[in-house]
Amino acid sequence: MLVSEVKRSGGPIPKFSDYHIWKALYSLDPVKPMGRKILSQKLDIGEGSTRTILNMLTEHNLVTVSKNGILLTEMGEITKSSVHLDVKHISLGELTIGDNDCAVRIPKMAKKVLYGCEERDAAIRAGATGATTLVYHEGSFVFPGSLYPVDDVTSNILKREFRIKNEDVLVIGTAKSYQAAEVGAVTASLNIMGGLKVNRELRDILSPRSAPSEIISLAFAIHDLVGGLPVCAKSRDNLGIRIENGAVIDNAYTGEVLEEAMAKATTIRRVATAGPYKGIKVIVTPIELDSRIIAVIGVVDVRSMAGVDNLIRRFADE
Repeated sequence: MLVSEVKRSGGPIPKFSDYHIWKALYSLDPVKPMGRKILSQKLDIGEGSTRTILNMLTEHNLVTVSKNGILLTEMGEITKSSVHLDVKHISLGELTIGDNDCAVRIPKMAKKVLYGCEERDAAIRAGATGATTLVYHEGSFVFPGSLYPVDDVTSNILKREFRIKNEDVLVIGTAKSYQAAEVGAVTASLNIMGGLKVNRELRDILSPRSAPSEIISLAFAIHDLVGGLPVCAKSRDNLGIRIENGAVIDNAYTGEVLEEAMAKATTIRRVATAGPYKGIKVIVTPIELDSRIIAVIGVVDVRSMAGVDNLIRRFADE
């Protein structure tokens, strides 16, 4: 069984996020067609996930797909312009903590920034090591919330790389790889801008064939919601993930209660009789889409081992 001892800050990110939709729009052109395989390589995801993104963009009349390739429509150009970001691979030394940095310029968004910790947290959730936010105010780069100025060396580097104007924002994502740094920086930047103007539905995010990396965000959300209790999740046709203490400890997991809830299409509450949680109470519930069970997600009540009242017991009583 494959085990991934990866903390959340450096763990795998969902293969289909707002970043990938933005990257698809960023990479496509209204005149020069691009093949799906090349686009998949640019997005750094599988062709299946790329196909899902293209289907969604086609439904929104943002792209056209033909045997010659993929082209942006007029509406696609408008949408692309509405989320325009200047993105550059950059090296800023001690200002950041990762091996690779990606700087993103967001025009005229200084008023949307509070303290910078919001962008840092968004970048970490997306898989980066961290992020630094800077605001250009009255001719100088400053840290948001304090107006403390950036050192002259860093400031000069940034001014050489970008055409900066007052009230612009720079988000600098950092990570071990440039790809992860870009994902973090762009994700944080999109949050500042209010997100993509493309509606996503559940079927765009989850399917019966979703890989563990595509359900990880949902699993982590539940993990946080129940106060850090272990969480397990899987799609109908794939192995899933197991999360404990903020880390993915198994990314090829299934269990008897997960499979029972999938087969019976109902919520199961009972003590596991096998596997890593043998003898512990669990609750597993199915996720339904279009009258089909596409996935299941469960919480492990490790607190019950000590006889402590817990969330799952309260849910059962209700």
